[in-house]
Amino acid sequence: MEQNELGTKRIPPLVMKLAFPLIIAQLVNGLYNIVDRIYLGHLEGAGAEILTGVGITYPVILLITAFSNLIGSGGGPLAAIRLGQKEDQKASEILTVSAASLLALSAMLMVFFYALKTPLIYLFGASDRTAVHADAYLSIYLLGTPFVQLTLGLNPFISAQGKTTMSMFTVIIGAALNIILDPIFIFVFGMGAAGAAIATVISQAVSGIYVVAFLAGKHSTIRLDIRKMRIRKNVILPVLALGVSPFIMNATEAAISIVFNSRLQVLGGDMAVGTMTIFSSILTFINMPVNGMNQAVTPLVSYNFGAALDDRVRGIYRFSVIVELVYTALASLLCNLIPGAVISLFTTDAELIEYAVPYMKYFITGMAIFGVQCCSQQTFLGLGQARISLFLAIFRKIILLIPLVYILSSTALEIRGVFLAESISDATSATVTFIVFMSSLPGILRKGAPKA
Repeated sequence: MEQNELGTKRIPPLVMKLAFPLIIAQLVNGLYNIVDRIYLGHLEGAGAEILTGVGITYPVILLITAFSNLIGSGGGPLAAIRLGQKEDQKASEILTVSAASLLALSAMLMVFFYALKTPLIYLFGASDRTAVHADAYLSIYLLGTPFVQLTLGLNPFISAQGKTTMSMFTVIIGAALNIILDPIFIFVFGMGAAGAAIATVISQAVSGIYVVAFLAGKHSTIRLDIRKMRIRKNVILPVLALGVSPFIMNATEAAISIVFNSRLQVLGGDMAVGTMTIFSSILTFINMPVNGMNQAVTPLVSYNFGAALDDRVRGIYRFSVIVELVYTALASLLCNLIPGAVISLFTTDAELIEYAVPYMKYFITGMAIFGVQCCSQQTFLGLGQARISLFLAIFRKIILLIPLVYILSSTALEIRGVFLAESISDATSATVTFIVFMSSLPGILRKGAPKA
């Protein structure tokens, strides 16, 4: 797609053309961890126990993802704004500095998590039975940290150019490979959690190499210059300022996972923690198309905002928020109507399925209007509004969800209160975010995008 089409083509087909490959990419990318859980959950004998152990490592995966978003979700929209202002060289400079920062972050993250691996596993809600599986998975998964950082952190720079089909391929290559390798390492070689981690690391390496190769090649408008890869303060600080909101969103998601698992371990033991592992997998799967849509909308908003096309910015948001709201409402309805069938996708353990089914409605109902939250908050990022987006991220997780988990679970609701906290937080934050967005947008558009 030519860049000028981002500012001229009719909005609904343009959004869907850009979003479709990214939605596919998100669905496939999410299979990295979900496929691991599906395969492990269907192992005979200790499948539920291994599934729970791998699920306990989820906060680490979220934190690694958070740091990639700190760079990618900050740098991608800024690069798109520069493209809208016809400053291609400045966009390339943002990319090159961002790549250097991602590599530095990956080294620090590996050292940190290896040093604290065992105490963190127990902090995240492991028992002695599940800790051994968590350790086996995490010890190998951490080796792939640089590849995760490069794949997730640099992909937004491909989307920023309107090349969403290429962005899709960079993800599909690794995720498809993971789907193929998982059963080989898990079942054929009988390696369980360790086998799932090995398959994931190999797949992430292939994706990371492909992303770097494309951005350093002649077909990329935003060019990665490997020879100039160093961290420059004047370039990286604006990236960090804008990326801090999605970073907080993912980092607090990790904190929420820790709160959920530790509280559920106290109230219900491994069975309750296993239920949360399944629920979080379902929620991740539901959010994949939403994330794909937002990955297309964010740079599109940024480009048109940088080009001062205010009516198009409004139109892009209006169309996208309706699509996302309808989707999340239907997904929530489906999970409420057939909870057993949805849960059975992740485990064959009859006892775990029977235990989890009654709690589904408490956990998933608030998702019905959550599309409004996702679209509005990501549009704030596309408009370069880091502070507002950061507040909304903190509001949902820190101000609402964490206190609600402890308050509601301390009543007669107990375990139900833990799951209900998610729905109340989702519905409340979506309503507040929409009100804030509609009241802030006119002033943001009047002020316009900052100049380079």
